[in-house]
Amino acid sequence: MTRPDRPPAGTVTLRAWPTGFGAAFLGLIVLTLIGCVNYALSLGYGLTFLLGGVWVLAAGQALRAARDLTVRVQARGPVRAGTPLPVQVQARGGRGGVLRVALGVVSGSVTLEDAAGTLDAGTLDLTVPTAARGPLEVRVTLRALDRLGLWQVRLPDPDPVTVLIHPRAEEGAPPPPTRSVPGSGEGAGRAPGDEEFAGLRPYQTGDSPRQVSWRHVARTGQLLTRETDAAQGSARRLDWQDTPGDPEVRAARLTAWVDALHAHADSYALHLPGEVIGPGSGEPQRQAALNALALHDPPTLASLAPPARPARNHPGTRPAPLPGEALTWTLLALAVTLAPGVLRQPWWLSLLIAALLGHSLLRARRDAIRPLPTWLLALLAVAGGAALNATYGTLLGRDAGTAFLAMLAALKTAESHARRDQAVLTLLGLFVTSTAFFFSQGPLTALYAVLSAALLLTAATTRLGTPPPLTRASLTGRLGRTVRVLTLSAPLTLVLFVLVPRPDGPLWQLPVQGQNLTGLGSEVSAGSFTNLAQNPAVAFRADFRGAVPPPAERYWRGPVLEAFDGLKWQQVRGNVPTPSVEATGAPLTYDLTLEPSGTPWLLALETVVRVPQGAFITSGVQAFTPRPVATRRRVTLVSQPARVGRQENGDRLRFDTLLPQGQNPRTLALAQQWAGLPPARRVQAALDHLRSGGFTYTLNPPLLPEENRTDAFLFGSRQGFCEHYASAFAVLMRAAGLSARVITGYLGGELNPDGNYLIVRQQDAHAWTEVWLPGQGWVRVDPTAVIAPARVNADLRTALTQPAASAALPRTGLDRLRLRLDAWQNRWNAVVVEYDGEQQTALLTRLGVTGGAQALWWLLLPALAVTLLPAYAWTRRGARPADPAQRLWHDLTRTVGAPQHPGETPGTYAQRQAGIHPHLSDALRGAAHAYQQARYAPGPPDAALRDLRAAVRQVRSLRHRARR
Repeated sequence: MTRPDRPPAGTVTLRAWPTGFGAAFLGLIVLTLIGCVNYALSLGYGLTFLLGGVWVLAAGQALRAARDLTVRVQARGPVRAGTPLPVQVQARGGRGGVLRVALGVVSGSVTLEDAAGTLDAGTLDLTVPTAARGPLEVRVTLRALDRLGLWQVRLPDPDPVTVLIHPRAEEGAPPPPTRSVPGSGEGAGRAPGDEEFAGLRPYQTGDSPRQVSWRHVARTGQLLTRETDAAQGSARRLDWQDTPGDPEVRAARLTAWVDALHAHADSYALHLPGEVIGPGSGEPQRQAALNALALHDPPTLASLAPPARPARNHPGTRPAPLPGEALTWTLLALAVTLAPGVLRQPWWLSLLIAALLGHSLLRARRDAIRPLPTWLLALLAVAGGAALNATYGTLLGRDAGTAFLAMLAALKTAESHARRDQAVLTLLGLFVTSTAFFFSQGPLTALYAVLSAALLLTAATTRLGTPPPLTRASLTGRLGRTVRVLTLSAPLTLVLFVLVPRPDGPLWQLPVQGQNLTGLGSEVSAGSFTNLAQNPAVAFRADFRGAVPPPAERYWRGPVLEAFDGLKWQQVRGNVPTPSVEATGAPLTYDLTLEPSGTPWLLALETVVRVPQGAFITSGVQAFTPRPVATRRRVTLVSQPARVGRQENGDRLRFDTLLPQGQNPRTLALAQQWAGLPPARRVQAALDHLRSGGFTYTLNPPLLPEENRTDAFLFGSRQGFCEHYASAFAVLMRAAGLSARVITGYLGGELNPDGNYLIVRQQDAHAWTEVWLPGQGWVRVDPTAVIAPARVNADLRTALTQPAASAALPRTGLDRLRLRLDAWQNRWNAVVVEYDGEQQTALLTRLGVTGGAQALWWLLLPALAVTLLPAYAWTRRGARPADPAQRLWHDLTRTVGAPQHPGETPGTYAQRQAGIHPHLSDALRGAAHAYQQARYAPGPPDAALRDLRAAVRQVRSLRHRARR
């Protein structure tokens, strides 16, 4: 049995609401947005807003699919009770969406949700159970979804399909009774037979094609069956009273007798209380008898009630299985997402993840392999967590947390067996993708994150319906559709990225990394900078709002070390008054782009006089922020040449003359020879000693003893790096009666001509000395400059090979390429990565928008409307056919407000709608004629297309007048 298409969508209001997966997807977006706010992950904002754009566009996709979808439901009956009833759902249109079908079986007042499925377009075959005989009503619930399954739209339900369920036959039934219906022979009576023509009747299901009167069919178009009869003879009589038991038992036995007599082509009659089926044989007689038995004395509601069905989320409910192809798609996307973790996580974890993914892939391809047991996965999770805690010392840090999350995602694949597990894996993969920005926010990381998200979303499209095999064509096609959606989401992403207000500070503080990345700590000893000087990684970049200072003034001030125990110099923490600062030159403003370091130092040029909001200037005139630099951060600083500490705290000056007792006697004896000289002459005497003492600047100095280390350096090895010279010079100054301390930080920086900014690398780490001189305050003295002037005038590489050089070695072609790439990186950082609330305000001020966050929200609403227009146009255009004539005919049916039925010709459609809308009859007939000419007439279709276009405009105009 069939039912016509559902009512046209234009006659009802269609509304979309999120599915369970869509709600979880939105929750993931909110979660990642909170993480971006808390850790100032600018690229994280971009990925979050991109996923938000996909979520919004998916709603339009679901509405478009619902608007253009037509559905036909067909039930192939009748069937015997206990035999599944085939139900076929045919869908047309709805491009870009998926149809979800649920079947409800209604008999009496008992309803049972029985079967469900999904299809893109075409035919879906489902079955529903048949528990008892009688009329059975099949109700169909339709929901249109986008291809990701984020949104659903409830469609108008088609008319219910009623099917007659025949009783089941009794197994092992006794032979039918021999009692017969009497007949008087030739001429006395007629009964159905095959001797003479008796007339015509309407065609019934089961009639032999040989009995159809094809002559009448050709003339009238109506199926008619020829009836023949024969002289009435004897026929078996089957009587309701001949069967014992309740009505169901009686119906089952009579059905068995009907089947037995039909198998032998015997004639029989059926007598039921209140109804008699006359003698006959053949398929029509059988169908008539079974129909009568199905409708006679139907069972009560109590006997019809099916067993209680568990609720949707009941533990006994069996979830929809996950097809192997769908799992394969998801594993591919997840493997790409987890691949970068190999570069930063322990090797054993990479092997574990690879083994789990490999096992899941084999399981997806071979049904014989079962998921890993839950107890084993729990054991692996606990053991892996303990191992990560032992490796990193915590599970909350950046490195440990992301590694643990990757392990959990891999463990989830090993037990995934249902479609809902695929949804969980997709969400986990997207969350893992967002955590990559903790480690890097470069353009390559951004591209890889978009690729991972595209693959994960492509895999998510296999959740609904039957997933296609993983071939190059299927991957290219589905990935292309995902890229199209991401491209349409890009304008919305850009608007949200620029206009959504950025908070000034984090919501809470959690560690995002487990170790110091720069090595520039709060203490220094001989050999501290040796490894750091071999690290070419960028520490920070400096953009100057004016001329770049000369090399001799590029001292980037870090920790101030004042406590010395004979081996190492350390910071002193205490409430010390701030020294005086007297400016001697013009201020210099510059922007620092700090790479993640995990330290609170803001490396400023001497002397820093202004720092960002929330930062401080310590008593050592050092820029300090309470929030460690855990991610790439851009700050604006102002420095100014000045005399520092002409008025200094006396206790501090005395502390900075202290030396450990009994250490370095030769150094003390040397310095005491200068004690009678003026302070400035003492400094010069120490520098002269280093200049003429045969000292060497090297990255590979010999090891020094723990006892009398300064003596061993000054009078023994005479080979060292910057910390050796800074420490020894400070000891000499203290032994000579002057206050001295060691400053660590960076020296120099490589000028990039492409961007006119400085690149300061880890290998530029440096240590120097400050000496307090009366009337001058703290004076910088760099003893390394005496040994290797090139360290100040050029760079480290030149200083190690040509210590006396006055300029850096010439750049090679590879160096120039590296600087060009770094210039692009710096622009990316300035425009994208460091885009925060301050830059947002500055941008809007340049555009003439003032008013703070409130103005941003008012500006955001119209901007969103404008950016959604291309996506809206795409969804409208994507639902229309590509052929010009079909597209115009599609527009006409939408104007009329009624879809064209499957198999209905344009002429028939025009005739049907003309009966409903008589004022449109001429325009509709003209449109149908023009359509047929454009599609099928020989020659160019231009003239026919013009006529069809004019007819569509006429119909639109007439409809508009009728509404008014």
